[in-house]
Amino acid sequence: MNYRHAYHAGNFADVVKHAILARIVEYLKRKDKAFRVIDTHAGIGLYDLSSEEAQKTGEWRDGIGRLVEASLNEKTSKLLNPLLEAVHKENQGAGILHYPGSPRLVRHLLRKQDRLTAIELHPQDAARLKDVFAGDFQTRVIELDGWLALGAHLPPKEKRGMVLIDPPFEEEDEFGRIVTKLEKAHRRWPGGIYAVWYPIKNHDAVQAFRIRLTESGIADVIDIRLELRPPSDEPRLDGTGMIVINPPFVLREEMETLLPALADILGEEGKGRWALERLTTE
Repeated sequence: MNYRHAYHAGNFADVVKHAILARIVEYLKRKDKAFRVIDTHAGIGLYDLSSEEAQKTGEWRDGIGRLVEASLNEKTSKLLNPLLEAVHKENQGAGILHYPGSPRLVRHLLRKQDRLTAIELHPQDAARLKDVFAGDFQTRVIELDGWLALGAHLPPKEKRGMVLIDPPFEEEDEFGRIVTKLEKAHRRWPGGIYAVWYPIKNHDAVQAFRIRLTESGIADVIDIRLELRPPSDEPRLDGTGMIVINPPFVLREEMETLLPALADILGEEGKGRWALERLTTE
């Protein structure tokens, strides 16, 4: 897929992914006890929407650009506030010039007792990520293959928290690798929340991925997805998905409010659609 994120920051997939991520973090904050978020493919942390890469695609205009201009009802607005407030904190004055990647978003939401581990393999991106979080004692940035972190960094010492897995989908059979790594990670930390982003582009591959997860033996797995348009023969990003293992009990109800609104705002010509499916039981 060649998903170099600077070209796609703030697009519809980011909006959906980060809305879900924010709701999970907000749930973890319901208890006073500290938690840790581990972001295995963290990127550079903060994206300049005026950059050559972002301007070349302009995808953010149909993502976060639409969302900040949308008219939201009170219930939807309340659920999206953590994401939208984080975006506004990165932007002074009118307009959206910067978009927070997942580690930056999470950091905005953490309390003083909570911690973030942001992992990035690409040397230049890891260096930029370290600059973003320079002097921040609550955030640890590690230059490492994020897949290795699922072994070495689990379980976290806090014993509470989540793992965000957002791979670039540049490797062959990335879906298969996700399932294999999740099985191993879940054995090490069965009580953790895992959130895994995936693109809806090759619909046959996505369906095979869901089947493999259903057969994996991992309990309590849900699949959240939003598609901009019906599938076509043209190879394109039709939608975005998030697998959540051990989802918060409130997440289904929240998604049943959020997803229809996001489908209306982000979908093409009123053709946006959403689904929430349980793949395995608790």
